[in-house]
Amino acid sequence: MEEVRQENKMGTMPEGRLLLNMSLPMMLSMLVQAMYNVVDSIFVSRISENALTAVSLAFPLQTLLIAVGAGTGVGVNSLLSKSLGEKDYEKANKAAMNGIFLYAISYIVSAIVGILAVRPFYASQIKDAPVEIMDMGVQYLTIVMVASFGLYAQFIFERLLQSTGRTFFTMVSQMTGAVINIILDPILIFGYFGLPKMGVAGAAVATVTGQIIAGCIGLIYNIKKNDDITLSFRGFKPDGNIIRIIYKVGFPSIVMQSIGSVMTYGMNLILVGLSATAAAVFGVYFKLQSFFFMPVFGLNNGIIPIVAYNYGAQKKHRMIRTIKWGMLIAFCFLLAGFLVFETVPGTLLLLFDASENMLGIGIPALRIIAVHFLIAWFCIVAGAVFQAVGNGMYSLYVSVARQLVVLLPAAYILAKIGGLDLIWWSFPIAELMSCLISTICLILTYKKVIKPLSD
Repeated sequence: MEEVRQENKMGTMPEGRLLLNMSLPMMLSMLVQAMYNVVDSIFVSRISENALTAVSLAFPLQTLLIAVGAGTGVGVNSLLSKSLGEKDYEKANKAAMNGIFLYAISYIVSAIVGILAVRPFYASQIKDAPVEIMDMGVQYLTIVMVASFGLYAQFIFERLLQSTGRTFFTMVSQMTGAVINIILDPILIFGYFGLPKMGVAGAAVATVTGQIIAGCIGLIYNIKKNDDITLSFRGFKPDGNIIRIIYKVGFPSIVMQSIGSVMTYGMNLILVGLSATAAAVFGVYFKLQSFFFMPVFGLNNGIIPIVAYNYGAQKKHRMIRTIKWGMLIAFCFLLAGFLVFETVPGTLLLLFDASENMLGIGIPALRIIAVHFLIAWFCIVAGAVFQAVGNGMYSLYVSVARQLVVLLPAAYILAKIGGLDLIWWSFPIAELMSCLISTICLILTYKKVIKPLSD
């Protein structure tokens, strides 16, 4: 059976066409996901500004869930694609099954945290803010975490499809989940069609319902359409060596993205001390920037398996050409984002029913933060390269330097010096540091990993 397997397209198709072939479905689905993130907050903002603030303050723990899911997926992606490049199909199957096992464990931990830690989490951020923010936030976040099995199912089954180049099916599952979320949001939040008016709880239920359905679709596609791996728990035992390899690449990514959770938590603490509305602006910014960053992350999901596959197959020049194409496409997306944020920030904020106070804070905030878009494209694609060749620690170094060593201290100092007028400059300052370290790490990766390859 292995002798008659054809070479995977990741080793044969022209690199530019291959990257678009693999990335476009994920970029489109990421755009739809970005849209439902924005639509979710738009509907919540129609409840009240307090509701929008409550959902915004949930972002650090939601980011933590995504960090665990996405980071573990990076490890599974890298090992599975590399194993396919080496024609080691047994190892590829073990990577898939152990990945499913790790996601199941991750869900159990997340559900326990959702039951025990959500109220203390909100209490640590909210001091003088209205009690209503606390109550709505706890209600929203508890549902999201306790029902996060749908999120984890979506992550693993979509990553298995991505790892084997079947990104069209990933697009279908992601877009289906996103569309269901968008449809259910107004129905459950405002109580249409005879259903009870659930408020922010309705937004949470809509979100987890979309995730559960997307996870189920991903599972079906893997069973019916994914010929490169076989999913079976018959005789399955967790493989410590496989898990170690997955986390060798994935754990730095988990920590890296968890640092993003720490950063948003720290920024919320700083901003709430200045203005609850500023925290809402920060939450709105993260929703809006996803229109431009999510497609780039979708692009990364195409870059990683291609580079990993060709690394395993010792095809150096295919790796290099894929990286160059990735950087060009990422630059175009984030340049577009910069131009939009600079020219129509007020229009963007009015989508969220922004008050005069919110506009006064938000318009300069969006324009200043957007400056870092002009640098971030390089750092994001460089991170994908590090992960694809098993150097996930480089991504960790970059993330720690950017978000903990520079961004939060800079935000704290600038808030003390100039309040809300200066605090937003911490983002471009931190991105400059990220660019410097990414450049150094990429040069080292080329010299030590890519250049010595035989191709």
